Amino acid sequence: MTTSPVGSVSRRDSVVTFREEAGPILNGLPSSLTDIDPEETSEWLASLDAVIDEGGRQRARYLMLRLLERARENQIGVPSLTATDYVNTIDAEQEPWFPGDEDVERTYRRWIRWNAAVMVHRAQRPGVAVGGHISTYASAATLYEVGFNHFWRGQDHPGGGDQIFFQGHASPGMYARSFLEGHLTQTQLDGFRQEKSHVVDGSIQALSSYPHPRMMPDYWQFPTVSMGLGPMNAIYQAQFNKYLHARGIKDTSDQRVWAFLGDGEMDEPESRGLLQLASYEELDNLTFVVNCNLQRLDGPVRGNGKIIQELEAFFRGAGWNVVKVIWGRGWDPLLAADRDHALRHIMNTTTDGDYQTFRANDGAYVREEFFGRDPRTRKMVESLTDDQIWHDLQRGGHDYRKVFAGYQAAVHHTGQPTVILAHTIKGYSLGKGFAGRNATHQMKKMTVEDLKGFRDVLRLPITDAQIEENPYQPPYFHPGENDPALEYMLERRRELGGPIPERRSKYTQITLPGDDAYTQVKKGSGKQTIATTMAFVRLLKDLVRDKEFGKRIVPIIPDEARTFGMDSFFPTLKIYNPHGQNYTPVDHDLMLSYRESEQGQILHLGINEAGSVAAFTAAATSYSTHGEPMIPIYIFYSMFGFQRTGDSIWAAADQMARGFLIGATAGRTTLTGEGTQHADGHSPLLASTNPAVVAYDPAYGYEIGHIMRDGLQRMYGESPEDLIYYLTVYNEPILQPAEPEGVDRDGILRGMHLIEKADTSGWTHTPARAQLLASGVGVPWALEAQRLLADHWGVAADVWSVTSWGELRRDGLDCDEQAFLHPEEDARVPYVTQKLKDAAGPVLATSDYMRAVPDQIAQWVPGEFHSLGTDGFGFADTRPAARRFFHVDGPSLAVRTLQVLAARGEVAADVPGKAAEKYDLLDVRAGTSGNEGGDS
Repeated sequence: MTTSPVGSVSRRDSVVTFREEAGPILNGLPSSLTDIDPEETSEWLASLDAVIDEGGRQRARYLMLRLLERARENQIGVPSLTATDYVNTIDAEQEPWFPGDEDVERTYRRWIRWNAAVMVHRAQRPGVAVGGHISTYASAATLYEVGFNHFWRGQDHPGGGDQIFFQGHASPGMYARSFLEGHLTQTQLDGFRQEKSHVVDGSIQALSSYPHPRMMPDYWQFPTVSMGLGPMNAIYQAQFNKYLHARGIKDTSDQRVWAFLGDGEMDEPESRGLLQLASYEELDNLTFVVNCNLQRLDGPVRGNGKIIQELEAFFRGAGWNVVKVIWGRGWDPLLAADRDHALRHIMNTTTDGDYQTFRANDGAYVREEFFGRDPRTRKMVESLTDDQIWHDLQRGGHDYRKVFAGYQAAVHHTGQPTVILAHTIKGYSLGKGFAGRNATHQMKKMTVEDLKGFRDVLRLPITDAQIEENPYQPPYFHPGENDPALEYMLERRRELGGPIPERRSKYTQITLPGDDAYTQVKKGSGKQTIATTMAFVRLLKDLVRDKEFGKRIVPIIPDEARTFGMDSFFPTLKIYNPHGQNYTPVDHDLMLSYRESEQGQILHLGINEAGSVAAFTAAATSYSTHGEPMIPIYIFYSMFGFQRTGDSIWAAADQMARGFLIGATAGRTTLTGEGTQHADGHSPLLASTNPAVVAYDPAYGYEIGHIMRDGLQRMYGESPEDLIYYLTVYNEPILQPAEPEGVDRDGILRGMHLIEKADTSGWTHTPARAQLLASGVGVPWALEAQRLLADHWGVAADVWSVTSWGELRRDGLDCDEQAFLHPEEDARVPYVTQKLKDAAGPVLATSDYMRAVPDQIAQWVPGEFHSLGTDGFGFADTRPAARRFFHVDGPSLAVRTLQVLAARGEVAADVPGKAAEKYDLLDVRAGTSGNEGGDS
């Protein structure tokens, strides 16, 4: 059998048909199978040819699809179709009745289009010029308006309200709608992107550039403009809604999550990388709407390909329900008459780059370059004028009825998440200078002629004189409070439960655990050595036992529960799985058996740090999204937190998340045997860059107890703060001391406290003195150095546990800022300065992190300051050897202290050399600081 190459023609009944080159079936390997009966094969092929000749290609297509279906029913092993024709998923005859008044809805959609564009244009006025994006909303206006008018429930809806992840670059459209609804003023619109400087009558009247809840805490619910995070967070928001319902905390069965995304954004790994979770957990409360305007920021998404087809195949392969909304109703008669599928063939084979070019030209160009590719399709439009081709043959994402049909199909689909792939035009309605142009994303202002043309397209009663009076500030449009179309718009929102976007943060106060929950952690570990990770886990067990409070804790674990010693939670709290546990676990006869349950409390998310942070964010903002405060505690390899998922943590901070991040197996030398990519020498430094994060590096269990209690009070107490607590904990077992009498609780929380003052009683000489500062697992090294200095060199050193270098720095910065801005007031003294002002001798600091971590406090330390650190790459070795290599261990700290004292003339000049020789400082095999073993 001979096949024609692509683009060649064959003659069948004197009709010109294009035949695509034959190729292998996707995921099937027919070429690897032997033809055991060529004669029978020929008969089957001849039968197919006869069907095409007699019944046409449509009939042949139908029979082939039925054969594929029957083959799959009989488990023949042929692959399923992952892509369909480049047409709407829902046929015209299957479309539901559109319940709204389309003309009225178009009327105020035009007002919103104008105000959105004008707001951005006015923000480009001389003296401001802060930018903005016009074209994204212009392409998506219909997608949003159908949702606003018919689907999205506000928070006053009996079902609890939907959660909408708006596309970040489309924010002007949301502001423009809120202006018409009366939730925003014209003054605020004029403050777009001027969040500090637009002061009117003594108060800031401004709007954030994108959806930023922290900047607009009563308006935006979800930050979405860091592309890729929106899709991921939406998936885990939908999962968390189901989780709340399954655990009986809140009925979320009538709430949906909608995420609006761009086709270019779908190239982000985060956009596609977690689709399998949504399908596996059957998140039919989730709908993605991908605005497929075929353009990313600089040009076409797939100039030589078809992004909608690619996404369809990808989502279908991931188990999603896919609805394509490609063509508007003007195409319906043409497709109905397309008996030979000539039009479908052209639609299927036209590249996205060409579709973009078509919209940048005119109807005559489309007639010639699109329909003119086949005489049958050219004949289809011979009765249409060029204007009709241009105006009537629209893309589906701009057609109310087509979009409504897609949304209706999504909300009624069960068992799967749904993605709607909507074909649109970037810059739609803005004029030929914008629509479909490569540069349209960066275009932020319009010429006078652009404005007039845009006004004419929208049929607005704005005169040329009004536009020409000040071209930099054309007027906003508002029809007046009693306009019938405006009242229709407002009534739709009232019926659907109130305004969107809207953020609320009122919730029922919870009772925090009392003293009993912290009793055990204060006792220390006695004669047993345990790591701070285990001390934390023991405290967490006590917190979870609280009958009222415990149910609100959401433990989040990637695939390392046993590493962190948290497998003991499996049989009691159980792992959340919407399908339960339909198998017998291999360890079922063990006390700590792996247990999954529909009502499980633990979110065990596999090897998936990005998804874990998304789950953390959903739980950490439940106080706002659901009025139900939940306490997420996400524990992870410290290296894979702020380094790997830092952008997501910034988004969580923007969303005003409240919860605990626990960086376990922390430190560059403490996690032995793992090597470069596991050795964390910098997470406290990265954490310090996020203003919402309060980072601690505790050394002992009792410190962890005070920090956790303070965090719960600050985030969930009577005056809650929008903070995220980050604690680094280690896997090195040590003797955990009991909490001392009169412990300096304030010092623990503010950043440092004295744990071991040098005991010079009985000394016969006046010793040189020094102050040793250490954090986390470094505190034992400082105590070791204290003993070496005293026993071998007669030097008295005090040891301080620095629980937070970052909080000490923030306090110092606050003091400097107050002194700078208010010189007339008494200057505040930084806390670290207060604590060390009367402490004798130089200050030396160490930790299991790079020197930049302790160096954060250097400028506020009174007197001389020196630091040690683990700068460089981590490596696999024993703890003592690694610490000796980086020279942060006890002997290294002792020698460095002696060097500083010798330079000050407080010990003999030859003492540091003698000490270095005594401790064999240059031999990594001589290191002794640290314990072996300890997985948690």
